[in-house]
Amino acid sequence: MAFQKAVKGTILVGGGALATVLGLSQFAHYRRKQMNLAYVKAADCISEPVNREPPSREAQLLTLQNTSEFDILVIGGGATGSGCALDAVTRGLKTALVERDDFSSGTSSRSTKLIHGGVRYLQKAIMKLDIEQYRMVKEALHERANLLEIAPHLSAPLPIMLPVYKWWQLPYYWVGIKLYDLVAGSNCLKSSYVLSKSRALEHFPMLQKDKLVGAIVYYDGQHNDARMNLAIALTAARYGAATANYMEVVSLLKKTDPQTGKVHVSGARCKDVLTGQEFDVRAKCVINATGPFTDSVRKMDDKDAAAICQPSAGVHIVMPGYYSPESMGLLDPATSDGRVIFFLPWQKMTIAGTTDTPTDVTHHPIPSEEDINFILNEVRNYLSCDVEVRRGDVLAAWSGIRPLVTDPKSADTQSISRNHVVDISESGLITIAGGKWTTYRSMAEDTINAAVKTHNLKAGPSRTVGLFLQGGKDWSPTLYIRLVQDYGLESEVAQHLAATYGDKAFEVAKMASVTGKRWPIVGVRLVSEFPYIEAEVKYGIKEYACTAVDMISRRTRLAFLNVQAAEEALPRIVELMGRELNWDDYKKQEQLETARKFLYYEMGYKSRSEQLTDRSEISLLPSDIDRYKKRFHKFDADQKGFITIVDVQRVLESINVQMDENTLHEILNEVDLNKNGQVELNEFLQLMSAIQKGRVSGSRLAILMKTAEENLDRRVPIPVDRSCGGL
Repeated sequence: MAFQKAVKGTILVGGGALATVLGLSQFAHYRRKQMNLAYVKAADCISEPVNREPPSREAQLLTLQNTSEFDILVIGGGATGSGCALDAVTRGLKTALVERDDFSSGTSSRSTKLIHGGVRYLQKAIMKLDIEQYRMVKEALHERANLLEIAPHLSAPLPIMLPVYKWWQLPYYWVGIKLYDLVAGSNCLKSSYVLSKSRALEHFPMLQKDKLVGAIVYYDGQHNDARMNLAIALTAARYGAATANYMEVVSLLKKTDPQTGKVHVSGARCKDVLTGQEFDVRAKCVINATGPFTDSVRKMDDKDAAAICQPSAGVHIVMPGYYSPESMGLLDPATSDGRVIFFLPWQKMTIAGTTDTPTDVTHHPIPSEEDINFILNEVRNYLSCDVEVRRGDVLAAWSGIRPLVTDPKSADTQSISRNHVVDISESGLITIAGGKWTTYRSMAEDTINAAVKTHNLKAGPSRTVGLFLQGGKDWSPTLYIRLVQDYGLESEVAQHLAATYGDKAFEVAKMASVTGKRWPIVGVRLVSEFPYIEAEVKYGIKEYACTAVDMISRRTRLAFLNVQAAEEALPRIVELMGRELNWDDYKKQEQLETARKFLYYEMGYKSRSEQLTDRSEISLLPSDIDRYKKRFHKFDADQKGFITIVDVQRVLESINVQMDENTLHEILNEVDLNKNGQVELNEFLQLMSAIQKGRVSGSRLAILMKTAEENLDRRVPIPVDRSCGGL
């Protein structure tokens, strides 16, 4: 009852066959239910959400402005900050959450996508008899089980193979992995097991065969990190927390206690980044959950506060799905420089990473070519020589800043904490820093416990263990079948919607446009090779998406899967968002340019495009140069030395192929280095040289010209004597 009263004030605002039928991710969840996995008990005595749907951003802003004082104000909308807001509001505390950018725009959307306990931390805990690291692994394994349970649509167990190339390593790694299972106890997803060399290659056929002894397979969880973060924030909003993205904290508010004379943090001056409007948000307790930007908020409180964050950059790359099995990951435990590399299937693509390099804190981390090549070289060491690992196959790349911290209360200020740190300043600002994605919930619980104790807030214990996140409660492995049957969606699209929105997928399906085809009936795709549909753009705005970048990177994951596909979808996304948000032409152009800049710098497009520049060397054999010149001159019939859209259209028409002029312009623009609307012979030879070296792959112009040439060569003139004599 106390909880209900407190929340009321915020209302202002055959396995193989079964796998085929259910789809792999749903089947994995179904299998987990059959495994010895402890079911995390649902939270006791939790009230139903006060809102069926999260209130609009406008309503949330009104709540922030009109509430005289909140119990808790959380700064930061990443996994930890959103987790703090959810933990606080479900305890009955009047809660606010502000985020300067978008929810999960920082580190929380740029992870390895794993929900794990930390195998390597357990190894160090045992080798060094470190009880703290052991407790951290134990806690993470419990949180892993909870997260898989409360968001079944966004997460699933994933088997990860550890290949063994020396006989003595087999028992060594086996003991370590078995201890991992043992520490998990009843939360073990499935027991690890050993594979022979032949069985390992059967599961992972692209693995390096030479000297392979066997492999060990263990289980961890995998999730859609940005969508998981968003689900936490949306769930907090539904329970009554006033949550707003694009709200920047420009300063902290303070007041003096008349009895003690002590100065306390009493809220924050906030600025709506989208409109420039500023107002005060007052709260009894302010929580700093800003990840890599921890120290900037701490210095707002105390300009002399010592820095505790030691940021480290972790780069990941995305490659085509054929680089890994659809349902088996790989762990390289000892890379050339001692770092751990994961090689994982995700969203029908392959993720490889991560690096660990000291970096400066920035809002726009950029993946470096050096880190990309480091990952590629490690991948080459583990894949068969039959598989050519090409630089051109990197479809996207990103860098996330991991906020490692030193405990300010520790005597040894140089030691980096692998666990999280809850720090309370003299003025009462509570900072939560460190930790990892998997333990966001326990970090939030510890933080709110500290807030309740320090500021004498009236609240019960944490209630978030077993509390379903948005979309998870009524999800089932067969939900997508109902989407196909009831709405006429493609099976692939239906599976994607079910795995992204859970039981909210029906709301997206209701908004889907009619295709005008016999099948599918509804669900117009944004790009042909990905299952994202136009209705998701409209629904994304209901999920607080405010910019085109929000849409391509966090509401959908296009930018993280294929930067070229994301760029291709951008004009339509901007058009749809502009229609819903009343953007004028200037605003639409601004959104396009900002999103393209994001793709170019932060998602690896720059590194990808630099593989073909006007400084590229042409290293082709004379015979290859002659062959490519002949191909080029079949298009450049006038011997101009360059080809244009008109030349390509002429050849395509001669072989009865129709292609949209805008598409042709995009294809030529990929190779047109000096951007003069022409592809010169030298540019074409640079392209073919880069393709041979593996720096560029999937060039539409190269494939188009090769196909056209083959069709032209097949059109041999018919002799007169074989054409009925003619006339």
